[in-house]
Amino acid sequence: MAGNSKDKKKFDLLVVGGGPGGYVGAIRAAQLGMTVGCIEADKLGGVCLNIGCIPTKSLLTSALLVNELKGAENHGITFGEIKVALGPAQKRSRSVANQLNKGVGMLFKKNKITHIEGYGRLAGKGKVEVENGDGEKTTYEAKHIMVATGSRPRSLPFLEIDGDRIWSSDHALFAEEAPESLVIVGAGAIGMEFADIFDAYGSEVTIIEAMDRILPLEDADISAAMEKSYKRRGMTIHTGARLEKAEPGSDSVTVTFKDADGEEHTLEVDRVLSAVGRIPNTEDLGLDAAGVEVTEKGNFIAIDEWGRTNVEGVYAVGDCAGGALLAHKASHEGIACVEKIAGEAHAPVDHDNIPNCTYCHPEVASVGLTEEQAREKGLDIQVGKFPWVGNGRALAHGDTDGFVKVIRDKKYSEIVGAHIMGPHATELIAEFVIGRHLESTVEEIEKAMHPHPTLSEAVAEGALAALGRPIHI
Repeated sequence: MAGNSKDKKKFDLLVVGGGPGGYVGAIRAAQLGMTVGCIEADKLGGVCLNIGCIPTKSLLTSALLVNELKGAENHGITFGEIKVALGPAQKRSRSVANQLNKGVGMLFKKNKITHIEGYGRLAGKGKVEVENGDGEKTTYEAKHIMVATGSRPRSLPFLEIDGDRIWSSDHALFAEEAPESLVIVGAGAIGMEFADIFDAYGSEVTIIEAMDRILPLEDADISAAMEKSYKRRGMTIHTGARLEKAEPGSDSVTVTFKDADGEEHTLEVDRVLSAVGRIPNTEDLGLDAAGVEVTEKGNFIAIDEWGRTNVEGVYAVGDCAGGALLAHKASHEGIACVEKIAGEAHAPVDHDNIPNCTYCHPEVASVGLTEEQAREKGLDIQVGKFPWVGNGRALAHGDTDGFVKVIRDKKYSEIVGAHIMGPHATELIAEFVIGRHLESTVEEIEKAMHPHPTLSEAVAEGALAALGRPIHI
């Protein structure tokens, strides 16, 4: 291709951002024979690897172990008093993230990708200006420029994140001690995961959610069952609640909110965690100067199905380009985008088949439509639910909270949606994702033999339940 590997300032592709969209796209481009430079001011791997997906999953693994130890007597294991401390778990999470960060660096070397350290801005056709930590600016050139700058936690006027008393998810991740009391504002995936972690390590957790249910993007049955599960663990949940103010003091935060009935409540807590969504990193990128259009709502970079912007040679993928703000979506968009550039495209990303995962305990995972969405579309559906209490492996593990729910379209027996709450839900959902990708029917999911005794049998039973004939309930 056009780039000259000997010229260290000219490339076939320049990637602005080294997160899961940028670094994966960069690797695929290098595999396709392009010379690639990846501009990243911070750590390779982006938010997901360094201060997001990976370290939170490490902390959630620690939290799960804490909770499992509480039931150790059932396995003939007895301790003295169990003492828990967040510090070592937090330290372990950093070590996991750092190991993977080094791994991305090694992948860059293996694929001969140049890591350009600094902050990148579009600087005219085929050009990106990079500013390093000392303020020095260098211009790089490429025929193709892919913007993958990600997103950051949203701050609200009445909930100003200060990093001290009022945290974003970033601050919560670096906490070395669990606060005695914590209010979490927002009950999406991030809020629910941190509720799990801090509850396990001894915080008194209160969750405030503006929507009428927790995990509002999930199926209503999942939301209801998860609320019961968290309340059984001793957490307080207010849905349909409106936060009015959070006033930090010297050693506490006073939180005022109205509940679903309009009654005002005041709480004094040690910390508040804002988990009210994320906004794209699209300011100060030179988009205006380059003529790149952003969406009217949300300030996301406007793209087509291949990640192409309105400006020739400029592309965007991942969180900065909107849609589901998920790492796996970003990676797939990065790959699809560079394959299209190289003339090797198979198909754009199927945005109707993106799995959602929440790694709290019980885990939650889903793909496709919720029951409510399917009915709103006017589909003639049949819904099946299979509880974990009917699965031998789940019983043996002592983990039977939740169910597998499958929604099928009666016309072709298509898998319209699948929703799992329970053990290893985030792994099991992949079977439904590939089933939908291959346009499998519900019958085909069940006809593929599932090993016994495994959790995967519940996938087959859920499929049978959608046909009205499960075996083990």
